[in-house]
Amino acid sequence: MPQNVQALLTVLEAQPVMPVVAVGSAAEAVDLSRALVEGGIRAIEITLRTPAALDAIRAVVAEVPEIVCGAGTVLSPKQFDDAEAAGAKFVVSPGATMEVLDAAKGSPAPLLPGAATPSELMAMLEEGYEVLKFFPAEQLGGAAYLKALAPVFPQVRFCPTGGVSPANVRDYLSLPNVVCVGGSWIAPKDAVAAGRFDEVTRLAREAAGLKA
Repeated sequence: MPQNVQALLTVLEAQPVMPVVAVGSAAEAVDLSRALVEGGIRAIEITLRTPAALDAIRAVVAEVPEIVCGAGTVLSPKQFDDAEAAGAKFVVSPGATMEVLDAAKGSPAPLLPGAATPSELMAMLEEGYEVLKFFPAEQLGGAAYLKALAPVFPQVRFCPTGGVSPANVRDYLSLPNVVCVGGSWIAPKDAVAAGRFDEVTRLAREAAGLKA
């Protein structure tokens, strides 16, 4: 049975859009997190796609307590353990294996595992997971696919990520089985690299103001 489901829901429900970011340094992550907070965003998912990711999580947890920092793109038990040790408050995986689910058992950091097909959803329900990541959302059928799943799996809620943008975000947020979306457009790589954090704050404020 997953731990701290309510804690995870509290994080996901804190804003319509969860920033999903890959960072080049811990300092960059701190500046980015502060800009997001200024725009009204209360949580961030730092993906383990760069060598700086774990240091970035440590720095954000220590220096920007106003934001809840999680770890994304967690693919193995070791990565889960590393993310937890770095201080990640939640962990996100694009899919799910029994090994990763086992690593999550007893952890104070709740897991948001990924699932897409009906068989995967049934497997996650058997493990007690009703809050799931849906990735890559647009490539797997987008909002129309999630709408079709809703009457069959009414207890499941999703955080769709992948291809979600300002052009289609309202399509997702209008669905009863979507708790929030994951998006990278709030923190454009060029703006972050150039230090244009006022642009990040502006985009964050727009995202925080989105309503279903």
